[in-house]
Amino acid sequence: MKILHIETSSKNCSVAISDGEALLCLCEEVSENYKQSESLHTFVEWALEGAEISLHDLDAVSLGMGPGSYTGLRIGSSAAKGFCYGLKIPLIAVNSMETMIEPFLSREFDFVIPLLDARRMEVYTAVFNGKTGEMLSATEAKILDETSFQEFKDQKVIFVGDGAAKAKAILQLPYATFEEKVYPSAKFLIKKSVEKFNHQDFEDVAYFEPFYLKEFQGVKKKSKQ
Repeated sequence: MKILHIETSSKNCSVAISDGEALLCLCEEVSENYKQSESLHTFVEWALEGAEISLHDLDAVSLGMGPGSYTGLRIGSSAAKGFCYGLKIPLIAVNSMETMIEPFLSREFDFVIPLLDARRMEVYTAVFNGKTGEMLSATEAKILDETSFQEFKDQKVIFVGDGAAKAKAILQLPYATFEEKVYPSAKFLIKKSVEKFNHQDFEDVAYFEPFYLKEFQGVKKKSKQ
């Protein structure tokens, strides 16, 4: 099966093409300015060219469903649903937290905990078994303080993601490791997406909404005096 994978929940605009579990092509770029709106469709075009296939060869579209950037998720979701509608192929959705843990599994860590920056001292997070990748706690928005994650103070745990920097500054965890330059990536959607495809675990394209976790918070313009 050939699947287009889209991940736009963070600063990483990421697109991949796979055939089964084999990665055919990956196009991605991390930008502080969140370039999904200007880069996503170009990356899709490049990924298809790199994989030497066309849109009509696709069997499904896989999407990192969030949580993460509200605008990024809207852009990725709209594109994925558009491809599915136009090509009459199914939509697969995967929690974006799951695309951050794979490189760190089956190593020396008891737990892998993604931390996506959600402004100020807040992060999006979940806890995963460091050996099996099993999700052990529900995804949540969490405000970090000195008491956060104290239940892991005697465990070997790794915090991954752009929220790990502010966590490292305040958490008192002697056995913890912090990897800050980790973002959700389309290439790590592949394994879970293939599983879902084989089980026909598809989304209703008409009613699907990304996993925002929080309501959109815009910036109010000051009224003129």
